[in-house]
Amino acid sequence: MNDLRVPLMTNVALIEELKTLVEPGKVLTDAASLDAYGKDWTKHFAPAPSAIVFPKTVEQVQSIVRWANQHKVALVPSGGRTGLSAAAVAANGEVVVAFDYMNQILGFNEYDRTVVCQPGVVTEQLQNFAEEKGLYYPVDFASAGSSQLGGNIGTNAGGIKVIRYGMTRNWVAGLKVVTGTGELLELNRDLIKNATGYDLRQLFIGAEGTLGFVVEATMRLDRAPKNLTAMVLGSPDLDSIMPVLHAFQSKLDLTAFEFFSDKAMAKVLARGDVPAPFETECPFYALLEFEAASEEIANDALATFEHCVEQGWVLDGVMSQSEQQLQNLWKLREYISETISHWTPYKNDISVTVSKVPAFLHDIDAIVEANYPDFEVVWFGHIGDGNLHLNILKPENLSKDEFFAKCATVNKWVFETVEKYNGSISAEHGVGMTKRDYLGYSRSEAEIAVMKAIKAVFDPNGIMNPGKIFN
Repeated sequence: MNDLRVPLMTNVALIEELKTLVEPGKVLTDAASLDAYGKDWTKHFAPAPSAIVFPKTVEQVQSIVRWANQHKVALVPSGGRTGLSAAAVAANGEVVVAFDYMNQILGFNEYDRTVVCQPGVVTEQLQNFAEEKGLYYPVDFASAGSSQLGGNIGTNAGGIKVIRYGMTRNWVAGLKVVTGTGELLELNRDLIKNATGYDLRQLFIGAEGTLGFVVEATMRLDRAPKNLTAMVLGSPDLDSIMPVLHAFQSKLDLTAFEFFSDKAMAKVLARGDVPAPFETECPFYALLEFEAASEEIANDALATFEHCVEQGWVLDGVMSQSEQQLQNLWKLREYISETISHWTPYKNDISVTVSKVPAFLHDIDAIVEANYPDFEVVWFGHIGDGNLHLNILKPENLSKDEFFAKCATVNKWVFETVEKYNGSISAEHGVGMTKRDYLGYSRSEAEIAVMKAIKAVFDPNGIMNPGKIFN
């Protein structure tokens, strides 16, 4: 699609034709808009779209896709632009389809506990709606206040509650999608049980807009949790974290189990927004959450804590006694990404099965320390589901390009280790362009061939988010 960039940007007639497909003022070509809507949170690729178009209806999305097919113009979907794999970056003259104006909750069914949403509905908007109905939407992460459902579905977003509630795909009851040919498909029709062949809905979840665009989603809700309570525990070493997880899981139904290193904690505390949980300094910390629906459950949690201390797995800890304390403990984990962004971190979102986490993390730590002893490494992640976030912070004496070039070498070794442990190079942020060249470390040649064949069926002209997941 690279050869289409200049012709479209200089073809006034094509731009004018695009403007007729949406409402007045809903096609932007000014430099500020192209920059803002042509990128996500990644910093590896410079945005260079030709235009930004804002549809408001399903029919307008279909018209845009048909227009793009007719003129062989590449399209890139854009939601909240909070992704970390460059899946929503338009770097080669594509037209960005932004769903900001398709942001309404269209319906609610109290018996089925489902909500019909447009793709531009913000995650927190759905969470608040569920709360108003006395229910709960459990998919949650630090960017919930700006990420959109269409993007969550496109990357199969995970977050902090996966250990209890699973990924985004677990909450999608039905989808309406516009394929790469402009055809509208209604998938699964919100059914719980549907044994009528291929579940095409699941193909579009995690496809990063490469097969088509989500234009409506029916999301399931759950009962609201009762008296959520958090504990932050300090451990002497990483090997102690897994026995702590096992001990608490044997007694409680955990809603979250997170971890972070002392370096991550120090960065957050230095901001001054949240106090230290306790005085003891520890190399690693675990944050766990559960429903303390009864005094018995709270007592079980305290007894398990005491057992972990006796075993030497935990050095110190604290349990929330109020909603404010709960929020403050969570800030220790949730503020990490925003805090370390100052150092232009090189991020890796990787996963292995839970039992392999300690050995895997030791191997990765050894690689980074042996080859780049001057790099500061910050670890955190959803360790309860095997998902680790490796963040290498840029030294002040290196330019961004020099730093990323050095980290590219680390990537190869990191992903070779991921392959060794049968893990994933992307646990919850998708492949996009940043992980595209490493897909073979997690997927076989046969799998990739099937994926490409599926794309050819739904997007025969290759206009839907080309260059993402694979070339």
